[in-house]
Amino acid sequence: MTTLMVQGTTSDAGKTTVVAALCRWLARQGIAVAPFKPQNMALNSAVTVDGGEIGRSTALQALACGLEPHSDMNPVLLKPQSDCGAQVILRGRVHGNMDALDYHGYKAEAKQAVMAAWQSLSARYQIIIAEGAGSPAEINLRANDIANMGFAEAADCPVLLVGDIDRGGVFAQLVGTLELVTDSERERTRGFVINRFRGDKTLLDPGLEWLEERTGKPVTGVLPYLHGLVIDAEDSVGTSGESEAGALNVIVPVLPRISNHNDFDPLRLHPGVNLRFIGPDEVIPPADLIILPGSKSTRTDMAWLKSQGWPDAIRRHLRYGGKVMGICGGFQMLGTTVEDPDGLEGEKGASDGLGLFDMATRMVAGKQLRNICGELMGLPSLPGEDSAHTAGLSGYEMHNGVTTGPALARPLAQLDGRTDGAVSDDGLVIGSYVHGIFDEPAACEALLAWAGLVGKGKAIDYQRHRLAQLDRLADQIEQHLDTDWLKELLGLSNTGAAG
Repeated sequence: MTTLMVQGTTSDAGKTTVVAALCRWLARQGIAVAPFKPQNMALNSAVTVDGGEIGRSTALQALACGLEPHSDMNPVLLKPQSDCGAQVILRGRVHGNMDALDYHGYKAEAKQAVMAAWQSLSARYQIIIAEGAGSPAEINLRANDIANMGFAEAADCPVLLVGDIDRGGVFAQLVGTLELVTDSERERTRGFVINRFRGDKTLLDPGLEWLEERTGKPVTGVLPYLHGLVIDAEDSVGTSGESEAGALNVIVPVLPRISNHNDFDPLRLHPGVNLRFIGPDEVIPPADLIILPGSKSTRTDMAWLKSQGWPDAIRRHLRYGGKVMGICGGFQMLGTTVEDPDGLEGEKGASDGLGLFDMATRMVAGKQLRNICGELMGLPSLPGEDSAHTAGLSGYEMHNGVTTGPALARPLAQLDGRTDGAVSDDGLVIGSYVHGIFDEPAACEALLAWAGLVGKGKAIDYQRHRLAQLDRLADQIEQHLDTDWLKELLGLSNTGAAG
């Protein structure tokens, strides 16, 4: 077994995409490869095959390997609930809530879970491609580090350092990072990858020569900026692509603790949808559909919605016949109350919801984590149609809340023999606990038709899209990295793997 760790000079340097690309490149050659991220901080997560929870970006890398995501692939997941506190997930299961100082002291114990998970993966796969978090040069976080060089030293694995040239200062990023790590960490850093380059590479070559001479490390490749790349993001909220004239206008508030905003990627890619994320203090524009997204702290985000004027905007929107949808935490907000008596998501207490559904939600211990499949069955029929919309859907549930009330008597979906969600009596408001509800083309088409989109057949197959993007990334490895050097580093020189 060989482990290679990809670290970055900054957050968003491209670690996630480089790891995904390497995983896909190796998997296409028949190599048994798995991703690994010792510690991740993200509100976008996925349900694992063993009933746990890991970061969404690591689940994407598992897909690149042709694997079901497993809790061992991301043994520590931190899900922020405030500026100073987070829910701590250890090997897929909720460990508890900690503030930043408490977690900093806990890292020595967390490292045991990290190393146990890595050893478990190592026994099952030939190659492990590990991903760092943030930067290894964050001096204040180096004590008991498990996210970057602390893991690399414990696992005694080589490191590939990625810098982002698109944001500028890439030579300072790379040289400065090496200056701030220890001698042994500098030695295990075997080479550089420059990411997101635009233009004629010959203009960059003098800088590459200087960098190699200055550091004694090879630049193993320069990866181009990939226009139109849409893959599961770790936390950054993306923008919509080009949309057709007469597109359906969809807006989503960017809650302070928005979770699993990857739910909206199929809408970003739909040519008939103009999707906009509305941030703090932005004017709330007219729209055909308002979607309240998932939240890691429903009551706190509900208070933020009220402070930003969303309840009045939603009521006005509904008076003019607009549609409203809630997903997971957003679905909970559509009810009358949200209670958190044990402080599972923040302060103990209860909050009034929007009151669009006659239902109440109570946060209870024991997070519900499951992949689901089922069928939309409650969407109202449109003018000229004889029956309500039905469509197959798949996705996952990830929530603490238990919702009860009369509104659930008119569900939106049937899932594995049980009902989910709600539809208002007037058909203008719907809600569901299902993340990934737009991923299946049939479900996406049905939901958008309910929202008012004219014309069908343009929804993408999101899973096929993800695989195509991963192949696109792997192609860049083959074309722009020194694959002979890489195979030697990974101990694959004599395997006959093509590059």
